[in-house]
Amino acid sequence: MHTAYITHPACLGHDMGAIFPEEAARIHAIHDQLIASGVLDHLLPFEAKPASREQLLRVHASEYIERVFALSPAAGFVELDGDTRMNPHSLQAALHAAGAVVLGVDLVMTGHAQNAFCNIRPPGHHAGRASASGFCLFNNIAIGAAHALQHHGLQRVAIADFDVHHGNGTEEIFHDDPRVMLCSTFRHPYYPYSGADSGNAHIINVPLAAGCSGAEFRAAVSEHWLPALERFRPELILISAGFDAHREDDMGGLALQEADYRWVTEALKTLADAHAGGRIVSALEGGYALSALGRSAVAHIKSLADL
Repeated sequence: MHTAYITHPACLGHDMGAIFPEEAARIHAIHDQLIASGVLDHLLPFEAKPASREQLLRVHASEYIERVFALSPAAGFVELDGDTRMNPHSLQAALHAAGAVVLGVDLVMTGHAQNAFCNIRPPGHHAGRASASGFCLFNNIAIGAAHALQHHGLQRVAIADFDVHHGNGTEEIFHDDPRVMLCSTFRHPYYPYSGADSGNAHIINVPLAAGCSGAEFRAAVSEHWLPALERFRPELILISAGFDAHREDDMGGLALQEADYRWVTEALKTLADAHAGGRIVSALEGGYALSALGRSAVAHIKSLADL
């Protein structure tokens, strides 16, 4: 069994303007580090297909989907919220980003891959049922989780989110659905200023203070995520893989390093081996210091691929 590597050229076309750090260079930073490290040769490459309307509708309101399609510009930029814009290529990028996670779920559920990493943009975990937010148009990881539940008949899907920002969109979508456990660490107080007091039995939020070290992050995962996931016994683990908690990322304000991302990946793999047949699908969220992003993603992917 191997690790699938899923991306699509459409993800490069999305652009929100020079003032935003969410840029196509992020895809290149990871891909280039995979080549330089020799890891890419050990991965199974796949091109994403666009998500279908049916797949989007499992987590997003029809009115919101229609609005995004209608606002897709022929030229220039259209603003969906204060920090989320579309250019003429953004809709296709967002559809292929969501479709990459769907494909990843299909590959691991049918045994064509053990696990998968989706090198995609725009990110997704801030997109709510009827809202764009925080650079996110569609909630890629939520669309993948809903596909696993409905198309593959799973009853317990876990999402692990270690992005520096709280995945408020993912929490909104699954807050009242106990079939999905969301385990999240994030800096707080910090954008989007949520998550500290909104958890429940299947939403495991662990706020972290500014400057939090890798040791503190590992303690949060060990003390809160792992016991909850053991009790939940997920049939599939999805990862919102944001690397903006790295100490070199000045957007984040935390102090994680590559070894911390490898450690948390190993911990999640152990759980997946015990309960989910090893099935994991990981999708890129944040991470804006390009060198740190590439190194961190490669550490994560090396762990997935047992390299």
